[in-house]
Amino acid sequence: MFGLGAGEILIILIIAFLLFGPKQLPEVGRQVGKAVKGFKDVTDDLRKSVEPELNVIQQEMKMAEQDFQASIKETEEELNSIVTQEEDSSATQPRQAS
Repeated sequence: MFGLGAGEILIILIIAFLLFGPKQLPEVGRQVGKAVKGFKDVTDDLRKSVEPELNVIQQEMKMAEQDFQASIKETEEELNSIVTQEEDSSATQPRQAS
């Protein structure tokens, strides 16, 4: 969960046992457990409140991307028609001798 191996956890437990003693260790463990649960609850609440907003932003970005792609395609088509018209008009005009 935190990237700790069995050896690290064992060392932490031994240090906690030495610091708090056998009588206080269960209470300290309960307090740590409550703190971790509280932190998890807060992060879950935050995630639940932010996810809908993120979904709305993602939908807006998808729509903006689609509009942008449509605009690019429209511009390409306009440029192609201008180039085609210029090619047609230059093909029908006689060349001038120099």
